Amino acid sequence: MIHIKSEKEIQLMREAADILKKVLKEVEKHIKPGVTTNYLNDIAERVIKENGAKPSFYGEPCPYPGGKDYKHALCLSVNDEIIHGIPSDRVLNEGDIVCVDLGVYKNGFHSDAGRTFGVGKISKEAQDLINVAKEAFFEGINYAKEGCRVGDISNAIENYVYSKGYTLLEEYQGHGIGREMHEDPGIPNIGKKGTGPRLQNNMAIAVEPMVCLGSNDVYVKKDKWTIATVDGKITSYYENTLVITENGPEILTLD
Repeated sequence: MIHIKSEKEIQLMREAADILKKVLKEVEKHIKPGVTTNYLNDIAERVIKENGAKPSFYGEPCPYPGGKDYKHALCLSVNDEIIHGIPSDRVLNEGDIVCVDLGVYKNGFHSDAGRTFGVGKISKEAQDLINVAKEAFFEGINYAKEGCRVGDISNAIENYVYSKGYTLLEEYQGHGIGREMHEDPGIPNIGKKGTGPRLQNNMAIAVEPMVCLGSNDVYVKKDKWTIATVDGKITSYYENTLVITENGPEILTLD
């Protein structure tokens, strides 16, 4: 069921999103060679707590048999890991790229966003990949307006990414968001124009292109969370929470 938000509910989502933006900015400052992903997660937890909020990802059930509920504020996925990477003692090295995925819960509502950052000096190949994921998001949300369909967003993302010579994850997608982190409708990154639920004003969704340098074949690591590419090639990810409005999409998690 798709939940259309009231103006009051959207304002509460803005407040959660404002905290999320603060957290992302603080985490970005500390992404450099020699730091661990645990260290970045600790920063996120501190800033979230200081702002009277909670990490949305706490307690998320593992989607795979034998896995444990999630116990961290961030998902931190490095290089060939594209989503759901668990913070650890892994040290970031010069030239790595790291996908940072964050959810913040405040006043009964969630916000969700993700970015891919370079660690120190990165290759042109890596920077181009990061750019395409971000650009694909904006191509997609050209259709984030009343009367369009979810498939219009999906198709725009797909066409853009493949035109640049990259691939997209097909098994994972964006989503509706509000009182729950994951609500209807699903927002795939691959789709056909004119298909899927019709978009309405005051719908809140998270759009998140997940782009692979090589093949989009992926596997689940032993931790039962981290998704990585089979060919070991790098990946990039970009996500924002937005609301459909009469004046086009309002991106809550972007300054």
